Amino acid sequence: MRYRLWRVGVFIAASLPPMYWFYGAMLGLLGPDPGKVLVDNLGLGALVLLLITLTMTPLQQLTRWGGWIAVRRQLGLWCFAYVVLHLAGYVLFIAGLRLELVLRDLSERPYIIVGALAFVGLLALTVTSNRFSIRRLGRKWKALHRLVYVILLLALLHMLWVVRADLGEWLAYALVGGVLLLMRLSVVAGGLQRVGALWRENPKKIEI
Repeated sequence: MRYRLWRVGVFIAASLPPMYWFYGAMLGLLGPDPGKVLVDNLGLGALVLLLITLTMTPLQQLTRWGGWIAVRRQLGLWCFAYVVLHLAGYVLFIAGLRLELVLRDLSERPYIIVGALAFVGLLALTVTSNRFSIRRLGRKWKALHRLVYVILLLALLHMLWVVRADLGEWLAYALVGGVLLLMRLSVVAGGLQRVGALWRENPKKIEI
């Protein structure tokens, strides 16, 4: 397998934050409401991983290094894993395992509804992220996986409703997300490829 050490490094980096948060919760280091802190951290971690996943394609276009694309699927799966833990934490710590409360939130709270839609979208992408689905769906696979940009917008909207008063942090993530969406435009993507080609031919021509 190519880029084995790189893949292992990404795996370790993605797995450490949840273990650290759960360890802190067990030791009482997350404050008076560790369950809520866990839920918030896992949700934010999922958003960060989603943004990092979307960064892999522009980086590959710029550098032509295959390692970025090699870990893109792994990062996407980690993003989904964080979301599953985020959802499980909400059901356990916020809803207290009360199904009626979960169903009520799904029908009454907009940020829960938006979060649920993002989860369903991520579930669809995760289930179809294997080679069998790529062969089976053909051209439809790429169209389906463009849903990731809708999921990003839903995730940002979910976070906006959650943080409310503290918009500074949200604006930072929204800015990164907006830049990544712009990079998907053919004009911008082509420009990245040309800049990358120029840099590889003669790095001194481009000042960073």
